[in-house]
Order: sequence, then C-alpha cells, then structure tokens
Amino acid sequence: MANMLAVIAAGDFSTQAVLAAEALRKAAANLGHTITVELRSSLGIQTPLDTAAVQRAQGVLLVGTGEFGEERFAGLKRTVATLDAVLADARGALESALGAGPAVVPVPSAPAAKASKAIVAITSCPTGIAHTFMAAEGIQQAATALGHKIRVETQGSVGARDTLTDAEIRDADVVLIAADTQVDLARFAGKRVFKSGTKPAINDGKALIARALAEATVHGDAAASPHLSDAVAAGKAERSAQRTGPYKHLMTGVSFMLPFVVTGGLLIALAFALGGIYVYEESNAGTLGYALFQIGAKSAFALMVPALAGYIAFSIADRPGIAPGMVGGMLAASLGAGFLGGIVAGFIAGYGVAFLNRHIRLHRNLEGLKPVLILPLLGSLLTGLLMIYVVGAPVAQALAWLSAWLKGMQGSSAILLGLLIGAMMAFDMGGPVNKAAYAFSTGLIASQIYTPMAAAMAAGMVPPLGLALATKLFADRFTKEEREAGNAAAVLGIAFITEGAIPFAARDPFRVIPALVAGAALTGAISMAIGAELKVPHGGVFVLPIPNAVTQLGGYIVALVVGTVVTAVALRVLKKPVTVAVETGKAAAAV
Repeated sequence: MANMLAVIAAGDFSTQAVLAAEALRKAAANLGHTITVELRSSLGIQTPLDTAAVQRAQGVLLVGTGEFGEERFAGLKRTVATLDAVLADARGALESALGAGPAVVPVPSAPAAKASKAIVAITSCPTGIAHTFMAAEGIQQAATALGHKIRVETQGSVGARDTLTDAEIRDADVVLIAADTQVDLARFAGKRVFKSGTKPAINDGKALIARALAEATVHGDAAASPHLSDAVAAGKAERSAQRTGPYKHLMTGVSFMLPFVVTGGLLIALAFALGGIYVYEESNAGTLGYALFQIGAKSAFALMVPALAGYIAFSIADRPGIAPGMVGGMLAASLGAGFLGGIVAGFIAGYGVAFLNRHIRLHRNLEGLKPVLILPLLGSLLTGLLMIYVVGAPVAQALAWLSAWLKGMQGSSAILLGLLIGAMMAFDMGGPVNKAAYAFSTGLIASQIYTPMAAAMAAGMVPPLGLALATKLFADRFTKEEREAGNAAAVLGIAFITEGAIPFAARDPFRVIPALVAGAALTGAISMAIGAELKVPHGGVFVLPIPNAVTQLGGYIVALVVGTVVTAVALRVLKKPVTVAVETGKAAAAV
C-alpha cells in the first residue's frame, strides 16, 4: 500500500477541483492505496498538506495549473496531470503517478528551460459566460503540459478578470487572442500576436499554442515604425483576413447590448411592481416607481440600439467606428427602425469607416487626426445621411410589419415559432444557430415584443436540465464521470447556460442532440402558446421571482418542467445502457 499526495490547482474551476479530488480518493481506495489531497482555487487553499503527510508519502500528483508549492516535495516522485485527464480517468492518472520516477533528476533539464516560452492570452465570447472560461482553461492546461509559462485574462460578462499587467505583456514571447468578439489590441503594440476563435482553445489547446508560437506576427507600433500608415494598413489587412465575417461583428454588438437590456428590463419590472402598470404617467412623478421607470425605460433601454450599432461598427472598424455606429443607432431608434435599423446602421458605419480609413491618406504627422476627428466625423455623416434618406424608413416599415405579425400571432403560428426558436436554442448549445435565435429574441425586446425572449430562455435552460435529470433517473445510460457532471449541468441549466450540455453532446452527438432538440422545441412551443413574456434576456430561474419580469409564470414553469422531462425520457430511449455499449464496442473490435 502506498501513501500518495495530490495538489489540485484549479483557479476559478473550484467545482471541477472538488470532483477531481473525490475521483482520486475513490481510485486510491479501489487500488488499495491512500491519498491526501490539497485543493488550491480562487476560494483559497483547502485541506492543506501537513509536514507529517509529506514525510510519509511515496509520491505526489500535481493536477491543473498554477502554484503548487513544489518546494515542499524535494526528493518525492512528482507527476503532472491535467484537470480534464483526472476527471476522465482518475485511476489511470494515479497509476501513472505510482509508476513515476524521481522528479529530482529530470527537473533541472536545460533543454526544457530553453524551450519554455512566456505566453499571455485573452479569451472572450459573445455572452461572456461559458466559452470564455472554457477557452481559458484549455489554454492554461495546454501551456502547462507543454512546459510554457502562461497568464490568461478573461473578458467575460462581468468584465475583465486576471487582467494582464504591463510587465507581463512586456516579458511575453507571444500574445494569444482566443476570442469570438473584438478585443482591443492597443496594449500589444510591438508584440507578436496570434488571433483565433474560442473553439480551437477548447478542443485542442496544444495545437493552438503551437500555431501561435509559429505563426504570430508583430502588431503595429507607432513608435517602432517610421511608416505609420503602412503599419496600420498591414494590421487592418491582417485582422480582416482572420475575421469570420458579419456574424462575428453582430455577436460583438449583441454582447455589448446585453447589459443595457438586462438592466432596463429589471428596472422596468421593479417600477411596475412598486407603482402599478401606469407608473410611467406624469401623475406618478416623484415616486420611486416613476424614477425607476425613467432609469430603465428612458435611459437603459434608450441606449440598447445605439450600443448594438456602435459595437458592431467597433468590431469592424475599431474605435473610430464607435461614434458613427452609435449616431446611426440613435437615428434608428428615433426613426422607429428599432434593432433592425441598429444592425443596419452598425454595418453601414463599420464598413464605411473601414473604407474611409483605407482610402484617406494623410501626412504621417497628421495621421493622429484620423481616429479622433476625420473618421468619426465623415463616418457619422455617411451613416446619418443614409439612415435618414435611404434605409431608415424602409427598415422602420419592415420592423412595424414584423412587430404586428408577432403581436398578432395565435394558435398554430405561435406554436410553430416557439418550436423553431426552441430547436435552434438546443441545436448547437451556444453556437451560431443558438446565438442567431437568441439575438433575434433579444432584439425584439426593444420593440416591446417579449414572447420570443421567454421561449428562447426557457428552451435554452432545458438541455442541461434535461441531462442532469436523466443522469439521476436513468443512471445506467451514463458513465460515472457523466453522472458526476450532471450536478454541475443542473446548476448551469437553472442559470440559463446552455453550454453545460456540450460535454454530453460531444461524446454521443447523434443520440444526445435529437433528445435535447425535442425537449427544447416543446418548451418553446408551450411558452409561445400560453403567451408568456420575458422582459429580461438572461438570468435563468433567478429572475422568475421578480414581479412582472415574466408573465404567465405558472404556465412558464410548466413549460420548463415538461421540456426537461421530455429531454430526459428521450435520452432514456435513445441512449443504450453503458455496459451494453461497452460490450458492443468490444465485440466489434474483436471482429
């Protein structure tokens, strides 16, 4: 029997750290060994190892990324493993640690020290919730496994976390941007920069880091380059070649618009709760409800469309596009063109400013006037005149027709739309199809059409909730790791994070995805059929108790429960028992 130690450094992934620790304890017990585990996360150090435990141990397993306090383990066998590897096969990781040789011999290897690189990275996704942090974890684990020093800044829905310092950026060999939205690169002038989406970081972090080290190019630096206009033009061309097109620009605008929608919706709901449905009338001036309505409806909601348009333009043309985009967004709102007009204005401003930037040539000493004077002025004129005289009125008419059609939908038409929205929300769980349905539903809030948003959020909660329920009711259909992951999926589901279903779907897509789509589509159809309205585009079950945030609350909860149960039952029907699946695989391999 061996006495083993394990140190799990998980950063913000404290839940996964606890699951990995429990998996290691069970694996050690099954192998007839003992193991003492120390957890290090953003919550601090839990169950720290004492001196006696270190002295009687035969080896130590270092799991994850970060600071392990390795000076305590001089002379002990040391093995490094990723958090994913331990969660997937704790027994294998422990057996590898038991068979590892003394770490004191290979650790001071000179070639490894020369190969090590200092990498700084930024991750970001449109909603800033799941993919942002999944990409960060993938990069951290891959860099540690490859022996590189890594620091990752996440730009999520709550703002930037673990912000990179000037010293870290200065000392970095390469800057890795894994983002599905526009990231400001002003800090990285003169550094080697490589840009990618979040998916490569999640799926194969090692390959992404290898590409970054091999293919990164120097980002333009005004101080280092005597030809500023040429450097800027080259940087623009490089950025344009690496973008994924209009979809990425639209999602950037939506991600910046969301805080205005959430804030405005909640404040309006609270205003109605305090002052009634006529709280906005002048006779209620001076009351708290009236004040909350002014803040929510007249301020936060009024900035929705300008923010959408401004940051679409920002994604296309960088900072010079923000002012023309927001001006176009304000005009869209005043012309009655709503979120559709805001989208059009954002693309006009973005591509217009980018065109002007490429074709306006100034003396090098006057280049500084372009981003702060020339481009915002000409871009605002171009966008504003086109919105007023060309596209504003037709888009306003299209939005009015769409609004009237949506508000007048009843019976089979509403059910069909709910089925479509629900199916799209579950189809790729945070991918382009999901985001298209979500962006459509969110944008309609500006036109006071709330039923699609209700269907979208309920349907987006169903996939992880249905999987969590299935792991409890039909445990024989899931592996041990999947059953343990079901608890985390439940938490993600109630918070409206559809991405919690991704690991399950990735393992068995042809059985899991149809089950998820069936349950989510049914939930969307029920939500639309009962006319449930949701004034807040995020928050999951946590916004349901807020008065007036959602209408038809009882029926809405029923829709959520029915979709969850249908998903779980569909998984029971479509998925084979794990033991049967394993035996079938072995038989096929034998043949």
